Parts: sequence; structure tokens; C-alpha cells
Amino acid sequence: MSHLNFDTEISSLMKLDAPTSGPAMRWQRKASEVPGCNTSMNRSLNKSLNKSLNASTSSPMKASNRSFHSKTPSKNKTPGKSSRSRTPGKSSKTPSKTPTRGDRFIPNRSATNYELSSFMLTNTVTADPDAELVQSPSKLEYQKLMSDNLNGNQLSSRILSYKNKPPTGPEGFQNNLKVLYSQNKTPGSSRKTIRHIPQAPERILDAPEILDDYYLNLIDWSCHNHLAVSLANNVYLWNAGNGEIKQLMQLENPEDYIGSVSWIKEGNYLAIGTSSGDVQLWDVESSRRLRNMSGHAARVGALSWNAYILSSGSRTGTIHHHDVRVPDHHVGTLAGHTQEVCGLKWSPDGRYLASGANDNLLNIWQPNVNTALHTFSQHQAAVKALAWCPWQSSVLASGGGTADRHIRFWNVSSGACLSSVDTKSQVCALLWSKEHRELLSAHGYAQNQLIVWKYPTMTRIAELLGHTSRILHMAMSPDGSTVVSAAADETLRLWKCFARDSVSKKAAEKGVLGGDRKGGAGSLKMRQSIR
Repeated sequence: MSHLNFDTEISSLMKLDAPTSGPAMRWQRKASEVPGCNTSMNRSLNKSLNKSLNASTSSPMKASNRSFHSKTPSKNKTPGKSSRSRTPGKSSKTPSKTPTRGDRFIPNRSATNYELSSFMLTNTVTADPDAELVQSPSKLEYQKLMSDNLNGNQLSSRILSYKNKPPTGPEGFQNNLKVLYSQNKTPGSSRKTIRHIPQAPERILDAPEILDDYYLNLIDWSCHNHLAVSLANNVYLWNAGNGEIKQLMQLENPEDYIGSVSWIKEGNYLAIGTSSGDVQLWDVESSRRLRNMSGHAARVGALSWNAYILSSGSRTGTIHHHDVRVPDHHVGTLAGHTQEVCGLKWSPDGRYLASGANDNLLNIWQPNVNTALHTFSQHQAAVKALAWCPWQSSVLASGGGTADRHIRFWNVSSGACLSSVDTKSQVCALLWSKEHRELLSAHGYAQNQLIVWKYPTMTRIAELLGHTSRILHMAMSPDGSTVVSAAADETLRLWKCFARDSVSKKAAEKGVLGGDRKGGAGSLKMRQSIR
């Protein structure tokens, strides 16, 4: 009986597919654990399992041989005579050839320039995202041309190439489809080109001893084409038509200095603010002082005219209104700043007065009202640069100092900030061009350049370089074509940045447009000294 038991154990071990007495299989455990399992599926699985168990039980060795030799052809059977065997030559599963077109996800090494790809990757990582905003359009265009001439179209290629480049056509070959796909392009003759802006100044004037003070306003251009320049304690007048220079006045005390100058709209009187707090009114034709208006306790650094009312801002933060027609000139005081007033501008229609000071505030005032209509505190530095839009009377542009560096646009009617742009440099002065609807900004630390902006997109059109120190002041000629800039490098530079087009120039020659034609700033090319 013992040897029968041994044979039974041997046969049970040889039944590899038969169920054992060990733990249940994983699919059986899952089927028993899930309560909502489909019963019909379980029954079909059980039936198939029973069939396989019965077949393995009847002939375990044959089943094992079948599993081992199912894919190997038998020696006693010829492949050609067997009905079930397949001819190797006619097999449906033939090895495929190597693809010649390449995989779209695997780059082609023969078509990839690894040195160029490495340069493009490193250049993208190390590139400054604000570099294009700081550089001038002319410099960017020069860099682009140099890159195209030296590198061709390599820098515009892909870093990884997934297919070979198409072969170049034979010499003289012309693609017929080129006409089809290029006929809708705008012809070069009809494209609007950017107007030419000279990059060099038309004239350079020496201005020795001009004060390097951000809070003063030392130049102004009259409607009669006379430029008033303050040098230390002197005021000089330069005739832009004939180049004549004359000294208008000099302060008696050598320790005093001029803080601001401003022409009346008619151009025959000049207001001068001094470091002692006085405001003087001078007749230019007779070179005679008409009156001396006192009242400020500190220097007067900003002046602005509104018809016969002269507004003056001092270091104490107060603004005085002077009526130059009456003996008792002081007619109003505005106290809206706690530090020195460095920017003061009346709107062209006389409805608003904008004042900026070293307390980082910008106030909007109305005539005969002692409280500010709006107070803007968005600037993070002193607000000196102020300019009213000539074609939108309620739009004001303001510029902040070194800690702010922003140009902001305001709607003084609603008190809303329309937009702002970061110039990356100290904003010292702003001027509008009515002819081209552009804005010119003068900058100090750290770029020392003038930038022409297209309004309202505020895209850079040109950048004017030449000053070696910060640009402190700007003034525009009566015809609006020339701008003079005064910098701490003791030079005045005249820029022909707003030249009129041919239509406006012909109209001006016929007398349709106002302005003195013989007051061109480019009449003399030589270097001249104001003093």
C-alpha cells in the first residue's frame, strides 16, 4: 500500500496545472471579495478552468510536451507536406526593413548641429529679458543685421532636427507656387516706413556753470524763438534764428543763484525765480526788470503761466499765485505738498494745474480752489517731469525719479491712471509732439538719453545719445520740430527729432501754419558757447 501512496504523490506532483491545496489564486480572491461580481462571468471562468484541469489530468506528459514543442517543427514531419505547418518563405510575419524616414519623436543626428544647438540653449538661459526694453531700436536693428550677415538663417533653425533638410534645387530653378503664395503680400512700395530721426544733434552749445540740480527748471523757449538759459546767477538769451547771445540779468549777491525761468505765452516777458525766494519779472525788449515779487520763504524752483496769473512753487512745498497786473500780486496759496515743489504745469486750456514735489505726490488743482481735485501717490520718487497732452486736454503725463523710473498717464477728469511704462532710468523731463503724436522723455541715471515713444502704444521709436551726464531739462522750439536738452555735462544739444512732413512744410511756407520760419535751429552747425 505504501508504494501505491508514493505513486499517487508522484502523479499529483506531475499535474502542474491541477489545483493545489495552497492558498487561492489572486483572481479567485478578488472574485470572492467583490460582492457585485458578475455570476455569469464566474461560471464561464469555472467551466474553462475545469476543462483545462481535466485535459491536464488525462495526459500530463503530452500536455507538457505540447507546450514545449508547439513552436518547434517536428523532425519526422516535412514542412511542405504538413497541412498545418507554414512555409518559412511564405510566412506572413516577415522581418520589416529599417525605416528610412525616421521617427517623428527621435531626432536625426546627421541633420542636427550640436554646436549651434548648445549656443542657442545657453544664449536663451543667460539672456536678459529686459535687454530689448533698455536698448534703442537702432541698436537692436544693427545687431539683427550683423547676426543675419554672419550667421544667415542658422539661428532661426530648430535645436533638434527630426528629418533631413530637403535638397536644394538646381541653379536657375523657380518654383511656380511661389507666385501663388506671395501674391497677397503687401508690396514694399505701399508699406509704411518709420520716419527718419537723426541720431546726432544738429548743434551743441556750451553751458558752463549750469547747476546740476534735479529740482530746478533752468531753460525755456519762447514763441519768438528766444531760448532763456540760467547759468549760476546769470540769465542768458540765445536767438535761435541768428545765433545772437546776450546777457539779460545777473543777481547782485554772488551766493544767490537762479532756480527757474518761464516765458509768458506772448513771449515778451520772462519770469525768474531765485534762491532767495523772490520772483522777478523782466521785459526782454528793454532788458529791464519790471517788478520783484516776494513771499516765499525758500528758493523758487518751478514757475508756470496761466494768462496773467503766474504760479510759483518753492522748497517749502507751497504754491503761490501772482497776478502781475495789480500791485498786490499775491492772490492765492496752495498747500498740498510737504516737500519741495519741482514740477508745475498749467494745462493749455487753463482748467487744471498739475504740481509734483519731492514728497512723491502729484496734485491736480483747479483755479480759485485751495483744495486739490486729485492727489496721486503711485509714484515712488520725486515727480518733476510733467506734460499736458496737446490734443487731449484732460490727459497728463508724469515721470518719476530714480526710485520710480515710470512714466504714467492720467485722466484728470475721472482721476484714473490710464497706463504706465517702466523706462529703467530716472525721468527728468517730458515733451509732447503734436505733429506726430509722440512723446519725448529725458532721462538721468543711469542711461542719460532721450527716448522717442509712440503714443498710446508706448513703443520705442528712437533713442538719442550724446550727453555724458544726466539730462536735467528740455524745451521745444516754437514750430515744434526741434528740442533742446540741457545736461549736467554743461552742454545744450539741439535735436531735430520732430521734423514736419512735406505736406505740413508746404502749408507752413504758404503761411497756413503759424510760427517764425527763419527761426530754424539748424541755421548754424558750429559749436557755440552761451556765455
